[in-house]
Amino acid sequence: GRKRHVPEISATRVPPLLTDLYQFTMAYAYWRAGRHNEPAVFELFFRDNPFGGGFSLFSGLLDCLLFLRSFRFSDEDLEYLRSVLPPATDPAFFVFLRELDCSNVTVRSAPEGTVVFARVPLMEVSGPLAVVQLLETSLLCLVNYASLVCSNAARFRMAAGSRRKLLEMGLRRAQGPDGGLTASRYAYIGGFDLTSNVQAGFLFGVPVAGTMAHSYVTSFSSLEEVWPHTLMTANGDHESIDLISLTKGWLRLVCELLGAEPGKIREGELAAFLSYAVAYPHNFLPVIDSYSVSCSGLLNFCAVALSLFELDYRPLGVRLDSGDLCRQSVEVRRVFRLCIIPSLINLFLPYLPLPLIRLSPCLSSYLLCLFLFQENEIDVVGVGTHLVTCTRQPSLGCVYKLVEVRGSPRMKFSEDPEKSTVPGRKAIYRMLDTEGHPFLDLLCLREEPAPTAGEAVKCHPVVGDQTCQSITPSQVTCLRLDVYIKGQISQPMCSTAETREKVQHSIQNLHPRYKRLEEPDTYTYITCWLSQ
Repeated sequence: GRKRHVPEISATRVPPLLTDLYQFTMAYAYWRAGRHNEPAVFELFFRDNPFGGGFSLFSGLLDCLLFLRSFRFSDEDLEYLRSVLPPATDPAFFVFLRELDCSNVTVRSAPEGTVVFARVPLMEVSGPLAVVQLLETSLLCLVNYASLVCSNAARFRMAAGSRRKLLEMGLRRAQGPDGGLTASRYAYIGGFDLTSNVQAGFLFGVPVAGTMAHSYVTSFSSLEEVWPHTLMTANGDHESIDLISLTKGWLRLVCELLGAEPGKIREGELAAFLSYAVAYPHNFLPVIDSYSVSCSGLLNFCAVALSLFELDYRPLGVRLDSGDLCRQSVEVRRVFRLCIIPSLINLFLPYLPLPLIRLSPCLSSYLLCLFLFQENEIDVVGVGTHLVTCTRQPSLGCVYKLVEVRGSPRMKFSEDPEKSTVPGRKAIYRMLDTEGHPFLDLLCLREEPAPTAGEAVKCHPVVGDQTCQSITPSQVTCLRLDVYIKGQISQPMCSTAETREKVQHSIQNLHPRYKRLEEPDTYTYITCWLSQ
């Protein structure tokens, strides 16, 4: 499918100049000192789980690998750098940059789509000091937002439950075009089913969906604006039917059945519904709260829907956008059952599922959970602003820290203990219990032997309680894969849909106590192995 577009789009949107100026000033200083080729190791991690939750989802790795693969400076890039770096910069430095690439860089990381926790390194980047320093800002940019919005989407999915579909519709509220595109892609990976973003569908294969806006409804004022008036049956067996006359007949019956006042029905709204039904008889799903749901929108929908049913089409449902949405959804479903099913039986049509009810509120994941806890009949929830802008926490806060130079460990000390780093190259293992749930991530020196399932391991936390513990895992998995070796991507590149499946599998394996939206248990996320 569309995943073939991913390498091209990633390479063009993340050129090597998409970084902070001080990366170049440091690279120049390393080069002047003759240290630019010293082997160095950096780690990328975040310090706190986002949104007050118990976990995050590691995303953006594929973008990072494609960025590394295409990392080269053009003559135009170097010409601009000459204009912004100090005039005394040695011209030979730009010759050095012109020949620079990531052919001597290696990346080890957790698999993309994995559930991850605070302070456990997501990526280890090793290579010549000047090169891996230049990569810092770009890698952080690619991982930070992708992981944040993917984690946010997962929280919405947990709030909505598995039955309802989730539609991402935040492009108009996103932080620019690239933010909107990234949000659509990683919201889908995090658990959303659909997006309104057509470009995301084209580039990444995300399923797209859309109905109509209130402006479409309010643009009509009279049935005279409906054209054409006629519609053929779905199987094309009969001549075109006058849809306006057919719908007027159904509208009278609906009003009689519900005891509604025909004088309160908006003719322009009915005209809008009819016009849309003529254009998309197989995809009829109007917004019904442009005026009054109970006095006009719902009645008009039922009349047009019943006309479509009579012509062997299957209307999809309605969209609600304002008011007491839970109460309205219950009332809409009641009217569907009262009007549509008996009418279908009278038409000698087989029983069909009731049209779905689509909701497009402006809710956070926490409010969505409270919202859906009320009695409701909502099938699809559309989410925009709070999903793509990550209102509760606008940044994941990933950092990129030096842990080794020339084989010698490096550690950042700080007056704030939370900002201190753990030195040296590491191996990272995830310990699983008898039910396959992760319960501890174990960090140890890279050269130490791996822990073994069923055998006790003595370890102590690096932060918090320093008491030595004895841990016996039922299963052990390694959280470090060699994903980029000497300029080559060394793992298969997954499509957006394949990464989405990995995310769902990873979340399913996580114990429910870490998945609570509020006050989850704290995962034991950093320990150092002492001995077996």
